[in-house]
Amino acid sequence: MGSKAMLSGKRVLLIIGGGIAAYKSLMLIRLLRSAGSAVTPVLTRAGAEFVTPLSVSALAGQRVYEALFDLTDEAEMGHIELSRSADLIVVAPATADLIAKAAGGRADDLASTLLLATDKRVLIAPAMNVRMWLHAATQRNLAQAAADGVLRVGPNEGEMACGEFGPGRMAEPEEIFEAIRAALMGGPLAGRHVIVTSGPTHEPIDPVRYIANRSSGAQGAAIAAALRDLGARVSFITGPAIVPPPPGVKVIRVETAVQMAAAVEAALPADAAVMAAAVADWRVVNPGAQKMKKTGAKAPALEFAENPDILAAVSKGKARPRLVVGFAAETEHLVDHASAKRLRKGCDWILANDVSAASGIMGGAENEVVLICAAGAEHWPRMGKTAVAQKLAERIAAALAGD
Repeated sequence: MGSKAMLSGKRVLLIIGGGIAAYKSLMLIRLLRSAGSAVTPVLTRAGAEFVTPLSVSALAGQRVYEALFDLTDEAEMGHIELSRSADLIVVAPATADLIAKAAGGRADDLASTLLLATDKRVLIAPAMNVRMWLHAATQRNLAQAAADGVLRVGPNEGEMACGEFGPGRMAEPEEIFEAIRAALMGGPLAGRHVIVTSGPTHEPIDPVRYIANRSSGAQGAAIAAALRDLGARVSFITGPAIVPPPPGVKVIRVETAVQMAAAVEAALPADAAVMAAAVADWRVVNPGAQKMKKTGAKAPALEFAENPDILAAVSKGKARPRLVVGFAAETEHLVDHASAKRLRKGCDWILANDVSAASGIMGGAENEVVLICAAGAEHWPRMGKTAVAQKLAERIAAALAGD
């Protein structure tokens, strides 16, 4: 976790909702206290069915707030003070009911009133049954909460206490802590908005087949996390990658290049854009409406069209970010091809890497890049993708420092 005083002086209002995952909130309190943060706990009536006020209070070192109509507190407008004295409000677990109340602006208990009355950022850690999570109503409420600026971490996929398997498990305390740290810690990119694209795109041939590539999304996810750690607000636009998105960023999932282009345009304006996705150059114009079958005749003819050039569109568009970074995955003449691409696309930097089979980079844990800019080519040694991401994030922060 780094320094134990990394959150020294920061104040977190922790709302504990009702669900078996409430036990994880106790560990979260310990992590926050160890990092120097003050934690003010609010326990819902349902939350108190899973953890006791005594255990929460003992770990937080503060009284637990439970009822809206505590006359002593309300004489001084206590719920308003609670909602605005913290640096961040965290809801963990955030049940489907709490999310619905927040999205709908309801205020019929202390927790929902605090969420409506606050002028501070809110971070939720959803936890619920997989069917509840996938329900259209929950997804609508999540979309509204995101549009209102609510941050989210998780949920994860796994086995539920109810015996079902799928998305809905609350993120682990360490993941929530990292999301809190990213939201609270200032950094050289604090107040900056950075768009990161990641993963492959899938271009359909028919309902079950598609054209794709071997990108795992690992490098893009690492870059998003590194930018987040420097304080940036990250819009993470990802194709169907193997590596999951990092917590603490806004995730926009897409399938095709056309969808990714639209998502990037919708995410603008931004201070910087890092286009790390391995976007398919071509798409099938005439995909089959049904699964194509072998008939004994000749193979079906596929007609192709060029996909949108997302990097060029961002680099040359009216809403161009201050800094645009592209990637060049090459199998030969690395520097020459990447340098030509930088000029052709109009971006500021290109990170070029050798993705030939012998390199083991595509889908692997390491990367070896050449940073190409107007000043020339800078060769970075082979290192883990996390280290590459951290080095790039620091360069981005330095480049934007003068703005």
